Amino acid sequence: MQTPDFWYNQKTTLSSVFLRPFSWIYGLIGAIRRDRTKPWRSPIPIICVGNLVAGGQGKTPTAIAIGKTLNGKNKSIHFMSRGYGASHKGPLLVDLRTHTANDVGDEPLLLSETSPTWICKDRKAGIELAYKMGAEIIVMDDGFQNPSIVKDLSIIVIDGEVGFGNGHLIPAGPLREGVTVGLSRADATVIIGDDKLGLQEMLVEKPLNFRGDTIKILTARLKPDGIPPIVQNKKVFAFAGIGRPAKFFNTVLDMGYNLVGTESFPDHHVYSKSEILNLNNKAKYRNAKLITTSKDYIRLPASLQKDIAVIPVTLDWSDTNALDSLLKPFI
Repeated sequence: MQTPDFWYNQKTTLSSVFLRPFSWIYGLIGAIRRDRTKPWRSPIPIICVGNLVAGGQGKTPTAIAIGKTLNGKNKSIHFMSRGYGASHKGPLLVDLRTHTANDVGDEPLLLSETSPTWICKDRKAGIELAYKMGAEIIVMDDGFQNPSIVKDLSIIVIDGEVGFGNGHLIPAGPLREGVTVGLSRADATVIIGDDKLGLQEMLVEKPLNFRGDTIKILTARLKPDGIPPIVQNKKVFAFAGIGRPAKFFNTVLDMGYNLVGTESFPDHHVYSKSEILNLNNKAKYRNAKLITTSKDYIRLPASLQKDIAVIPVTLDWSDTNALDSLLKPFI
């Protein structure tokens, strides 16, 4: 699904007003589900990295960064993902040698480069299998709105540039649930990028969750991992099928590239050969090279990957001590 522009428009729009009754229904269904579901407690700790809005906010890079930190403390962690768009429903252990994005989804492939990763619609079944295979901690990439599992640590990731959008629930806005309701279940938030909307001040005003604990506020930014050699000193044509493609295009500009064209696709879009050939033609017409995200790259047909540059990113924490303090109970 392509993210509607009005979701992140701070001004009231006709589309948002028209869709609000459907948002009320969406919110009511979510509230009933949370109220009627009895959560199951895992035999090992569950760390959930989620968000309050639909679309990419940086959950997967955050989950990977947390996983690497715990791995560095000699903890055996397994990732858990629903596997958006996967043909398999799981529980299934991702195998980088044999599985593709069509099989397991794009995010699980990225996660599995760091630690064993499971896709499963039934989170309980996946956690039980991971536990039997030696997992000491589960890091869930998404699943904050899933009430079926007790979370020992819930982290909400927020894009500092767009925050919670227009503040309305799906489909009138990007919110999966109300901000106050969501924050009441959170232990910490991670604001990624420049805080352009005063999010830290807003979060300080909501200091306690339903347990009566202070919600910790961490900050970080996505840091590109170098310049791909095949596009060094060349014009580039960027394309992306993520929650907010403009975020990637801005990253390309910030890195100093001569960006001569862009094309956006829906989040998790599976590219066809004809689409990539069309993008190649557009790039060649501008005497440019194609460039994309890691998440998009693994969704490309393998035969067409070699001539496309990819910019991998990692999460750069503003204060690693704050992260260590947050994870200390699990270390």
